[in-house]
Amino acid sequence: MQLQKLIVATGNLHKLREIRGIFSETEVISAAEAGFEEDTPETGGTFEENALIKARAASRALGLPALADDSGLCVDALGGAPGVYSARYAGGHGNDKANREKLLRELSDIANRRARFRCAVALCFPGGKEIIATGETCGEILREEQGKNGFGYDCLFFSDDLQKSFAEATAEEKNAVSHRGRALSALKEKLARLREE
Repeated sequence: MQLQKLIVATGNLHKLREIRGIFSETEVISAAEAGFEEDTPETGGTFEENALIKARAASRALGLPALADDSGLCVDALGGAPGVYSARYAGGHGNDKANREKLLRELSDIANRRARFRCAVALCFPGGKEIIATGETCGEILREEQGKNGFGYDCLFFSDDLQKSFAEATAEEKNAVSHRGRALSALKEKLARLREE
C-alpha cells in the first residue's frame, strides 16, 4: 500500500516536522493546507478513539489518506491520569504551565513518580481501511522543572532512555525515543507489511 500523499490532521508544526521526517518518501501536508480546517472534537475515551475520530473526519472530507494522533502523559500513581486530558488537565485547553503546576501539586506527597508518554496514531483511507499503531516512552516525573526545550510536560519528564528531561534534550534526541516517533515507526512497519501481502 503505497502512500503518494498523506494528510495530517494537526496544526502542530512539531508533529508535522516529525511525521515528514518519518514519511520522507511521501508528500505530507496538513489538513489545513489541503483546505480542511474543521475543529474535530476529541470525544473519545482513549488515545486510539481520539486519533480515529480526527483521521476519519479529514479523510472523509478530503477523499485522501489521513493520519492523526492523540497522545498524553500517563502517571502510575494517578491511575493513568492525566491521560487523554493531558492538554486540558487544569481546565483550559493548552495551558501548559497550569497543567504542570496541577501535576506537581497532585504528586507532592507521592514517592512513586513513574510515568509514560503514550501515543496512538490512526491512518484512515477513503475506502474505509484503518490502521492504528501505538508507542510509548517511559520515565518519571521530576519534582521541579528542568530544561528549556520542548513543550507541555517535557520539563517535568525525566526520560529513562536519555537520562535527562525531555526539555534538556535536543529535538533529535527526543524524537529518537519519543512516544510519537515509536508509534509512527510502528505504523510505517504495518504499512510495509500490507504492501507485501
